[in-house]
Amino acid sequence: MSVRLVLASGSPRRAAILDQLGIPHVIRAPRLDECVPPGELPAVAARRLAVEKASAVAAAPGETVLAADTVVALGDEVLGKPADVAEAETMIARLAGREHQVFTGLALRRDGRVVSGVERTRVRFRSLAPREPAEYVATGEALDKAGAYGIQGRGAALVERIEGDYFNVVGLPVRLLLSLFDRQGLRYDFAGLASRPPGEGR
Repeated sequence: MSVRLVLASGSPRRAAILDQLGIPHVIRAPRLDECVPPGELPAVAARRLAVEKASAVAAAPGETVLAADTVVALGDEVLGKPADVAEAETMIARLAGREHQVFTGLALRRDGRVVSGVERTRVRFRSLAPREPAEYVATGEALDKAGAYGIQGRGAALVERIEGDYFNVVGLPVRLLLSLFDRQGLRYDFAGLASRPPGEGR
């Protein structure tokens, strides 16, 4: 039996990954305070916010809610979405020539039960010329993204290497997503998402 998936996110990048996988979905973005309090570890924050988003979206019987939250961390410091151009340029300059970590928390709610997890990817930026942070921010990609860059766009030119799931950096880690589907008794069959028949294992 096919499953109706609700994406609790307004991110076009997450929707695009679901489209790439051939998973039909509807979008219901929650209104939620995404602040990370001082001292909360990035991985903990990403998972907590994903669970809160999944719980904040209304779902009809038979619907499954998918929520995600991506946190960029330089050490233990969380770099959220920049408030303006100046902050975006500062973030990119700080990340230049250094490694940072991207955490995405996922939560899947079905029939009142929520399962969740978090994925981590290490990203290293190449060294940048002094002019490059401003040139990149001028593309318009930076302001709506944690850490002020998008690896799936022109921000790819900032990156020297990654270790881990590329899709995690985009905002929807596929390996973790499939794991959560399995934990909720769902099966991805390359044509969409279906309920797993009782007694069927992987």
